[in-house]
Amino acid sequence: MDRRQFLTIGAVAGLSVAAVACARETGASSTPSPSSPPPEPGAGRVTVIAEGLNVPWAIGFLRDGSALVTQRDDATIARVTPDGSVVTVGDVPDVAPRGEGGLQGIAIAPGDETTVFVYYTSDEDNRLVRLDFDGRRTSSPRPLLTGLEAAYNHHGGAITVGPDGYLYVAVGDAAQRDVAQDLRELNGKILRLGRDGRPPSDNPFGNEIWSYGHRNVEGLAFDAAGRLWATEFGQDVQDELNVIRRGGNYGWPQVEGRETRNGDDTRFIAPAVTWTTDEASPAGLAFVGSTAYVAALRGRRLWRVPLDGDGAAGVPVAMLAESHGRLRSVAAAPDGSLWIGTSNTDGRGRPDAGDDRILQVTV
Repeated sequence: MDRRQFLTIGAVAGLSVAAVACARETGASSTPSPSSPPPEPGAGRVTVIAEGLNVPWAIGFLRDGSALVTQRDDATIARVTPDGSVVTVGDVPDVAPRGEGGLQGIAIAPGDETTVFVYYTSDEDNRLVRLDFDGRRTSSPRPLLTGLEAAYNHHGGAITVGPDGYLYVAVGDAAQRDVAQDLRELNGKILRLGRDGRPPSDNPFGNEIWSYGHRNVEGLAFDAAGRLWATEFGQDVQDELNVIRRGGNYGWPQVEGRETRNGDDTRFIAPAVTWTTDEASPAGLAFVGSTAYVAALRGRRLWRVPLDGDGAAGVPVAMLAESHGRLRSVAAAPDGSLWIGTSNTDGRGRPDAGDDRILQVTV
């Protein structure tokens, strides 16, 4: 697909806001000036479900409507109920929070709530582990994949279970941009694994890699049609929302959003949506019906992206702009609402009393 086929949100949707004083998520400083109409008025009812959490990085729902929430910097898993109860159900002992790393993604095996997968940073690496969950406590972790290069930033960390039953795992480039194009390295990739950590035989490259050319993917989710989508942080120019294809090359570091460094290079898959970096820093991703929802850290808003029957993205609309600070995690609850985790205590926000929070939003 020609990389020039794109939808740039800075020109068509969003909210003009003053550039925040903090550095962007990569540590670089870039503040493009969006010119766009105001966001949709209101996002339905917003309810604070829980307060006092520590960087709630990911949310995984159980059948009863409660959720397991990873807390990045204190390396605990909390069970949060719709009525606001917060109970610690697990500690992951060898998590070593630093920079953007710590206890990150979580996924619960569909139809088997006794099996939980988490992604985290240790002293040595980033890794994927499996935990048993008896409804009250999680077990000690059993490693499934270790040795993933870790740095101060660009850890990736999103994980999800696909309709095919396999695990999809986003691994950042660990600030080593060239590894994203190297099929001998797992950093800068989205991986596809069995629940035992082994790659399926039908993976495109004979190893764990499902797609490559990624900088830092922090959101993974499947839509109702079974398509995998990913949010991806750009560096200085554009952030992305991508449809992930088997064996696809998403261009980093040769491409960032619609900006290519190699002329008209058609090897790379174009993003479905791009944002300027001050509008997004897209983290969590969830689907409700035919609509994608993207949590924005630096953008301090929730983006609503409608999809048509073929999966083409329509014009995104900003919700919750500047009202709750940095938004990191978003997940679709069994009742059709969204749960959203703020990220104001991550060292880059301006925390209020009670941060961080889990919000419930009707959509």
